[in-house]
Amino acid sequence: MHVRAWLPAAILTLVASGAFADVLIAVDKRAQQMTVSVDGVPRYHFAVSTGRAGYGTPSGTYHPHRLERTWFSKEYYNSPMPHSIFFHAGYAIHGSYEISRLGGPASHGCIRLHPANAATLFALVQRQGMDATTIVVSGQNSGGRRRLSAAESAAEPRPVGAMPGS
Repeated sequence: MHVRAWLPAAILTLVASGAFADVLIAVDKRAQQMTVSVDGVPRYHFAVSTGRAGYGTPSGTYHPHRLERTWFSKEYYNSPMPHSIFFHAGYAIHGSYEISRLGGPASHGCIRLHPANAATLFALVQRQGMDATTIVVSGQNSGGRRRLSAAESAAEPRPVGAMPGS
């Protein structure tokens, strides 16, 4: 078959053409917010929950090393962790059904998202690739939690620049 002859060239063409975008996931622990950019253009803002007192979320720059669509914590009561993006040891970005706690520190160190936002992020990382994804976690954990507006806690991902309710 001639497939073997053109397949490597096709892959090189896709890579050279920029078909795989760079994804930056920036998590601000102080603001309890995540900004997701693709090729330097902000695409999403999500409310998150990072580590609560006594359970810090590690700061640093990481790349995902494992994706799990369905996962349950082996350390914390078999808690569901849908759409997990593991980035450092057992730490992951994942969906959480405790959506009322988003916007304030609440986890055992993972970065929690609304389940719909976690699914959106997971699909983006899966599509663009783990090697093309960088996760930057910065800031100190905030001392308290802020109240989310109805739009911030809504299930639909809010593209950057969209107004609540739009």
